[in-house]
Amino acid sequence: MSYQEKRTVMSVASGVLLMIAYCVYALVKLGLDSMGDVRIWATTMLVFIGIGVATIIVIQIVFHILLSIGIAVKKKIRDESIDDREIESSIEREMVEDEMDQLIELKANKIGYSFVSVGFVAGLAALALGALPAVMLNIVFLACMLGTIVEGLLQLRYYRKGV
Repeated sequence: MSYQEKRTVMSVASGVLLMIAYCVYALVKLGLDSMGDVRIWATTMLVFIGIGVATIIVIQIVFHILLSIGIAVKKKIRDESIDDREIESSIEREMVEDEMDQLIELKANKIGYSFVSVGFVAGLAALALGALPAVMLNIVFLACMLGTIVEGLLQLRYYRKGV
């Protein structure tokens, strides 16, 4: 599995866990009784956005550290006389993104943003049909989360099957 695939798997896994955590928190802690209070829902969503950003940053840092250690250990096991510069250059080569990586990211982004757009329109439609504003917020928020997860899954598919 390539560096990009491993990184995408980590992002998708953390996105799924965050979405599950939000849904459990929203249903158990807040419940449907609080749908009239938009402030609670907005605050909860902002907190989960902050948690998501912090989680992704920490996971990416830990992932890069562990990947670098793994590459260095493999290189040292194969050749004990290898110096640190060669190990560093092999780590850098492993993490290089080329034009294909960018194309895969662009194609996946396009479809991911489509999910966000459909979610936004669905949220507006729900609001226009008389739903509470908190319902609209949840539709848009979950569409954004789902769009990110679908984007990652598509990137994995494109890496495996080709563009």
